[in-house]
Amino acid sequence: MSGAGKPRKGTVAVVGAGFYGSTTALRLAEYDIFERVVLTDIVEGKPEGIALDMNQSRPIEGFETQIVGQTTGANGEGYEAIAGADIVVITAGLPRKPGMSRMDLIETNAKIVRGVAENVAKHAPNAVVIVVSNPLDEMTALTQLATGFPKNQVLGQAGMLDTARFSYFVAEELNVPVGAVRTLTLGSHGDTMVPVPSQCTVEMDGEKKALTDLLSGEKVEQLVTRTRNGGGEVVALLKTGSAYFAPSAAAARMAKAVAEDAGAVMPVCAWVDGQYGISGVYLGVEAEVGAGGVKRVVETDLTSSELEALQKAAEAVRAKQADVRDL
Repeated sequence: MSGAGKPRKGTVAVVGAGFYGSTTALRLAEYDIFERVVLTDIVEGKPEGIALDMNQSRPIEGFETQIVGQTTGANGEGYEAIAGADIVVITAGLPRKPGMSRMDLIETNAKIVRGVAENVAKHAPNAVVIVVSNPLDEMTALTQLATGFPKNQVLGQAGMLDTARFSYFVAEELNVPVGAVRTLTLGSHGDTMVPVPSQCTVEMDGEKKALTDLLSGEKVEQLVTRTRNGGGEVVALLKTGSAYFAPSAAAARMAKAVAEDAGAVMPVCAWVDGQYGISGVYLGVEAEVGAGGVKRVVETDLTSSELEALQKAAEAVRAKQADVRDL
């Protein structure tokens, strides 16, 4: 169906035209709510070629959003293509290889992400920045430092993905539709991820049931462990590269929430300052996302053990985020 009559506005830029970035760009374009999607990369011709290919899908899929590809240089050449962007998704950086942890990437990706962030600040000073580069919590903190943007204007994608993985594993285990499952993960994207079983429900036989009433504590813990290692499981199977279909869906949904200013509440990596008794750190929490980025952090009712785990995660992440200041 053609979207010729639909109102479209604004520019969203995706930095990095690897599998993650290019899939995110296509999802954003197919929403058909933006005037333009700009895709950049340092590999000469790659973003232009991908954009040309995607634009040729427009008559088939019936969307009018223009996709623009732009090669960028080491000294910031080409970044003028993102001028005035309302939203920038940063996917730049190396993906994990089998056996690598997200933290193994920190020094290499810190240099890449810092360079990108400085160019975003120069050309798109009012943009909401969504960071997806790993290690996620640290790169989100680094992006805010490098751009100098207000903290609510910079957020990271992790909780959406981790929650989706958890929901999928629960649905698979109970043989129910994924839409019947609501799960939640907070904390960091990695070892100190904090799944919140007390907030997990499953719609069965017309009523909402607590996950803990449907599965044993041991089984829930197994699913939690699988969720925590969700990215690693995909990396080990692929052998080259890492997940991008589910992650790109999460990043695109976050960008859509900003663009539509819908005030959608979603788990994201946001600046926490006082909530849950935690202050001064980027952490995975539920937040209301809209124009300008994070409108407010939403405090969820947690059990004492879940709250303790979240506070521990905050301290672990805080120490690592302090390290990125000098990278």
